[in-house]
Amino acid sequence: MADHAHVHPGWMDHAIWWQVMPLTFTGAPRALDPHAPVAHRLGRVEAWLDHAVALGANGLQLGPVFRSATHGYDTLDHFHLDPRLGDDADFDHLVAECHHRGLRVMCDGVFNHVSREHPLVRRALAEGHDSPTAALFDFRQAQDGNWYPQVFEGHPGLVELNHSDPEVVALVTSALEHWCDRGVDAWRMDAAYAVPPSFWAQVMPPVREAHPDLLTVGEVIHGDYPAVVEESTLDSVTQYELWKAIWSSLDSGNLFELDWSLQRHNGFLDTFVPTTFVGNHDVTRIATKVGVEGAAVAVTILMGVGGMPVVYHGDEFAMTGLKEDRPGGDDAVRPEFPAHPTPPTGGAARMMRLHQDLIGLRRRHPWLVEARTTSRELTNEHAEWDLRGPEEGQHLVLEVDLRGASARARILDGSRVLLDTQS
Repeated sequence: MADHAHVHPGWMDHAIWWQVMPLTFTGAPRALDPHAPVAHRLGRVEAWLDHAVALGANGLQLGPVFRSATHGYDTLDHFHLDPRLGDDADFDHLVAECHHRGLRVMCDGVFNHVSREHPLVRRALAEGHDSPTAALFDFRQAQDGNWYPQVFEGHPGLVELNHSDPEVVALVTSALEHWCDRGVDAWRMDAAYAVPPSFWAQVMPPVREAHPDLLTVGEVIHGDYPAVVEESTLDSVTQYELWKAIWSSLDSGNLFELDWSLQRHNGFLDTFVPTTFVGNHDVTRIATKVGVEGAAVAVTILMGVGGMPVVYHGDEFAMTGLKEDRPGGDDAVRPEFPAHPTPPTGGAARMMRLHQDLIGLRRRHPWLVEARTTSRELTNEHAEWDLRGPEEGQHLVLEVDLRGASARARILDGSRVLLDTQS
């Protein structure tokens, strides 16, 4: 077991991310046209960096940027920027502009699967299941006697890599080093739940040797989070349990569910800092799930409890969007954004202000990253939790009240109200 699992980079304790899906955010075409000229769209993300700073974030989390066939998760080339976004110079400029503003950059490491159109898949299919190239993938014999590569979660266009093959270890290591050398500070490992944790433990040592301050987060939905972190040596995993408990408890008026999840969250914090969120590119918008007042309560919980928070672009404006299980079902939660930000008004401005206030509060109480949460009063529709840091005097109270016409949350220091979602 590598000892890195318990020593995440120090800057993680202060990281708050603003997440963007570059392809959809910039209005790129749905599918790559290999004959189209390079389109320099990445500047549209750059135009929003000052907004991220104004929000209070100090990190930009990017969705997929590798050259891909359609949505970004069907990789064609791990070493080149998608030409629908731009070229190497565009990416380097974005990273430089982020760093100039004090924003770290996280990229989406799509290393569980590739596009069926990836050159190596095409070669493997042409050369046969017993060829050296085919060893990069998990070919299995079907009932018809033919050999087929394993696909990811039933998607015929996504072919799974064979993570027990040394060449796959070398490929992913090289890709990580390539982008880290270009200035990437952190990685979200896509579909890490589908990759053997031992794979990451093989990949990470040489990458960390060259980039010791690198931060890594695994996308894990269910399972034993601490065990995955320990075995993989990744620094963190996505806290889907807490995400589910936040919206579900608000939606059903059952704060016991949230309290149970917060108790488990305390246990996770004993071994690693979870990556926390109330929205991302794969789920229905929080304001659609629980309404605008509920979304205000949800982000207050997010910013009050331990973890490394991520704000999904648009949630700070109380944007709505329903995720649907159909082709194109992600479109509503991955909208194109304007080429340049304009000052929000009305409810969007109020939600933006709340995010700024919460992030400001978190900056003034940086111990919240490892705060443990203990209930002091708990009913279905009203709860108060003590938020305590590791040192004496690090104590706030989080109150959630669902009894009125609309949901409400407050953060208090003793009897002094520091934040009230209805004020």
